[in-house]
Amino acid sequence: MRVPSEDVRDDIAETIISAQHLQERIAALGAQISQDYAGKQPLLVGVLHGVVLFMADLLRYITIPVMLDFMAISPYASDTGSGTVRITKDLEHTITGRHVLFVEDVIDTGLTLNYLLRTLRTRDPASLRVCVLFDRPYRRLINIPLAYQGFELPDRFVVGYGLDDHGYYRNLPYVGVLKPEVREPQY
Repeated sequence: MRVPSEDVRDDIAETIISAQHLQERIAALGAQISQDYAGKQPLLVGVLHGVVLFMADLLRYITIPVMLDFMAISPYASDTGSGTVRITKDLEHTITGRHVLFVEDVIDTGLTLNYLLRTLRTRDPASLRVCVLFDRPYRRLINIPLAYQGFELPDRFVVGYGLDDHGYYRNLPYVGVLKPEVREPQY
């Protein structure tokens, strides 16, 4: 694997979604969530690691009392096409009778998210809805109802704002396309 440049911004060929546009949309999502969940004190749940930047910024724009929890899953276990993943870190909070908002950085096929939502539904939450920042509906194999959606990504490999290439580039404050000489060919 190629190591990124000393300044990861040097590896970006094109910006797809600017930092300002990201923050404007996240602010709008936070305002809508605050309005929709007024008086409910929802639990926001995310899957580590890609959702961290989005979750942190989204929390700053939500004005109602919320709680936060995270899950972790075995990496790329859903690439087999089964949609079954191994949960390596489960929730610390009980969700029975709670309003749960599942916050996701990106949805591709929907297989992994479908598995996680089915798992959470068995725990009898009062409600379970999904907020996604980046959507790739052209890759969807399973229809996932989205209560809140940020952006539809183009059919290109992008990095930044939580999206990575071999663990790098998540820290970019915008979404961009890597220069061709940086991106390793996928076999």
